[in-house]
Amino acid sequence: MIGTYVIIFILVVIVVSGLFVVKQQTSAVIERFGKYQSIRGAGLQLKIPIIDKVSGRVSLRVQQLDVIVETKTKDDVFVHLKISVQFLIRPDHVYDAFYKLQNPHEQITAFIFDVVRAEVPKMILDDVFEKKEEIALAIQRDLKEAMLDYGYDIIKALVTDIDPDEKVKIAMNRINAADREKIAAQHEGDAQRILIVERAKAEAESKRLQGKGIADQRREIARGLEESVDVLNRAGINSQEASALIVITQHYDTLQSIGSDTKSNLILLPNNPNAASSMLNDMVTSLVAANKVQESSHENNKKE
Repeated sequence: MIGTYVIIFILVVIVVSGLFVVKQQTSAVIERFGKYQSIRGAGLQLKIPIIDKVSGRVSLRVQQLDVIVETKTKDDVFVHLKISVQFLIRPDHVYDAFYKLQNPHEQITAFIFDVVRAEVPKMILDDVFEKKEEIALAIQRDLKEAMLDYGYDIIKALVTDIDPDEKVKIAMNRINAADREKIAAQHEGDAQRILIVERAKAEAESKRLQGKGIADQRREIARGLEESVDVLNRAGINSQEASALIVITQHYDTLQSIGSDTKSNLILLPNNPNAASSMLNDMVTSLVAANKVQESSHENNKKE
């Protein structure tokens, strides 16, 4: 009886050992006595116990490999490029991916180095930054063609970082700063030039309008004088006398307008060639008259 239980137990263990589970997006490679037997997909699978074994499991998910490549540009600048390659194993080529490559990551890395060091030395540093998409496409194209035979499909290749030498970066920043300062100075100069031009235009327009105003003012004054002369002529005063009367009237109108301003410090002096002697004679005459008035006043006081 015990022997029967032992046999049943052994059979159960053998059957259970033949069962295995394969996860989603994974393939299991089955070998029989060391020779390839089959590939099993996701789910609960059965193999012959003891005879068959799961030799390995292959992920069918998209994988990413990051590689940093150091190379030199055409203008002799050493630069580090970080390349990210996204790839997967094609479900119908699991056999090739599992048996043909010992270390697929090393193989892909070697192809990346080969392509980058073939493309970047053709470009100067500025072109490396501008044409990084072209570098990525070249990596994807060449790598895809090379890895298809091994069951790998290259989904995408990206140049995620370009890192030149630290001294080169400092020099590039200085050049960029100098260019920006130059552009700023040019814009500032243009702004100053525009300001000067507009200011000159405004001043010219102001002068034009001021001249027009003066011309209109003089025209109206002349028209008024002409009308005044006509009125005086109709009153029996000839043109010469009328002109003299108008000049005298304007002279006293001017004196009146000056005198009406109590804060005015303006002194009117004659400006003809005999102005100095005439002014001196007037002042002497005024002083003599003042002395005579003062003397008369003293005499009247004494008599009283």
